[in-house]
Amino acid sequence: MPHKKAEHNDVMQNRASLTRFAWLSIGAAVATIALKTVAYYLTGSVGLLSDAMESLVNLVGAGMALGMLIIAARPADESHVYGHSKAEYFASATEGLLILGAAAGIVSAAVQRLLNPQPLEQLGLGLGVSVLASAINFLVARRLTVEGKRRKSITLEADAQHLMTDVWTSVGIISAVAIVALTGWTILDPLIAIAVALNIIWTGFHLVSRSVAGLMDASLPPKELALIEGVMTKYRAKHVDFHALLTRQAAARQFVSVHMLVPGEWTVHDAHHIAEDFESDIRNALGGAVTVFTHLEPVEDELSMEDMNLDR
Repeated sequence: MPHKKAEHNDVMQNRASLTRFAWLSIGAAVATIALKTVAYYLTGSVGLLSDAMESLVNLVGAGMALGMLIIAARPADESHVYGHSKAEYFASATEGLLILGAAAGIVSAAVQRLLNPQPLEQLGLGLGVSVLASAINFLVARRLTVEGKRRKSITLEADAQHLMTDVWTSVGIISAVAIVALTGWTILDPLIAIAVALNIIWTGFHLVSRSVAGLMDASLPPKELALIEGVMTKYRAKHVDFHALLTRQAAARQFVSVHMLVPGEWTVHDAHHIAEDFESDIRNALGGAVTVFTHLEPVEDELSMEDMNLDR
């Protein structure tokens, strides 16, 4: 069907266009690594060192995101008839694991500084450089968040959360270093670094969990299921019933499969048109890229009930 083919092409072009945001993230990572490294050398702060380490992890994550977005934009082929969109989950899982790794690195560096405290130097200039790096990360993270949610890209959302993790890390560390500058309590530098690391562990765990759910073909969220139920309710008023509803999400694309029970006296032509209308309404209700599969069955035939065990 021409309109479905056009929709598929639009989706592929949409996914391909996401790579420019990955390049934006890579540029931000390179800039912040340079700035935070300068801030560390100026101050000698282990907190700022851990901040620079996390930006290095951001660069690796952004590179992974770029690679997976390129793969996800590939059209379906004989070996991947449902497309390559699940590649995005590998990027988001990697981002989550990198966040956890960065947290472990921050804790390790902070513990070493606790055992071997050192005075901090040139705090004013070092903090100014670090604030500039954090501002770059914040602006890029906001852009990625908006585009990730609008285009249903878990890769961009993961990259944005990773950058925001970096921002909050920087806020905590800059605050600690500023307090050290005012009070001389150098122990606050590693203690705040540890506190920030423990806080960002949750972000990494959440990203990994979402990625695993996607790879395991988890059902659509309750909000989307309620929209599907609303459409089915509309068609029940037209003497159509449903069972064996199956849903899953593969990054930006959603899949819906359901059996439609229609009166046996209907012609194939009439039943087919009802099915086409139903599929169109489901796509309109969910929005974005949606693939709908329907299986027509006569409601009076006892064989139609044999596959009800697909319901949960």
